Amino acid sequence: NIDVHASKKFGKMAPSKRKLLLMGKSGAGKTSMRSIVFANYVPRDTERLGATIDVERSQIRFLGDLVLSLWDCGGQDSFMENFLGAQKENVFNDVAVMIYVFDAEYKDDAKDMNYFRMCCESIASKSPRARVFCLVHKMDLIPEEHRETVFRDQQMAILRSAHTLPIPAECFATSIWDETLYRAWSSIVCALVSNIGSLESSLRSFCSACEADEVVLFERATFLVIAQANTKPHDDIHRFEKISNIIKQFKLSCNKSRSQFESLQLQNESLTAIIDNFTQYTCVMVIASDLRAQPAIITFNIHNVRPYFERLLEEQLRQS
Repeated sequence: NIDVHASKKFGKMAPSKRKLLLMGKSGAGKTSMRSIVFANYVPRDTERLGATIDVERSQIRFLGDLVLSLWDCGGQDSFMENFLGAQKENVFNDVAVMIYVFDAEYKDDAKDMNYFRMCCESIASKSPRARVFCLVHKMDLIPEEHRETVFRDQQMAILRSAHTLPIPAECFATSIWDETLYRAWSSIVCALVSNIGSLESSLRSFCSACEADEVVLFERATFLVIAQANTKPHDDIHRFEKISNIIKQFKLSCNKSRSQFESLQLQNESLTAIIDNFTQYTCVMVIASDLRAQPAIITFNIHNVRPYFERLLEEQLRQS
């Protein structure tokens, strides 16, 4: 059961830092995706971004007390050879996640695949507990009828090259122009938060208590999906990432008009949907198809469980 009366104040804990490597050939789209997810760029604005020189490091607070130390590594040959040679210890030590970005238009790039293989070998020797995510990017440039085949062939080649990894690599097809980017990055950041299952279990209890169809938890700044629970199945497996994309664009529109996004309520003859600020660093979406579900009651329930989820998230980040 969820203790809706929990309101104990916890002392401030030291931020937990996780090192992320963002790698791949020059022009693959690494900096563009980073700017969209973490710096509130819209896709059309990324055209003015230049090539990354050497390494661009940024410290990104995620869920408040988790600091992502993101190393955006230049993909030119001279930089890649330096990363894999003289700078190997510095680059590949203490890595939590490596994200390697492939350009979908160059699926037979032997040099890029060889660099990836060497990166995997370096991760296996220097950071064996690291997770590796491979993004086959710019899929919007592939004709729609060929996308599945291109991704499947690239995925097979990637997994062959990544056979030295203690933890198998995960692959995603992505584009900055649709929700696939949010799906991939939601999976990446969730790999950094321990015991997501416990969080989803509590969301299921909350979902049932509200008699809702679905509850989804988003990180407030990026609107990446952290966890979800549902009581009814749904056919669209990409619905969360579509919502992330839509609401992120809506928030940016609010910012441009100097307005602050607080909450959103939608209601028609078939459902009620509420998106509301939840804990200090999250937003929550509640979907209910029961016509008896009143927005005021759902909002009241959201406010009541905030202290519990604030404490739960803080405990999970402490364990991460």
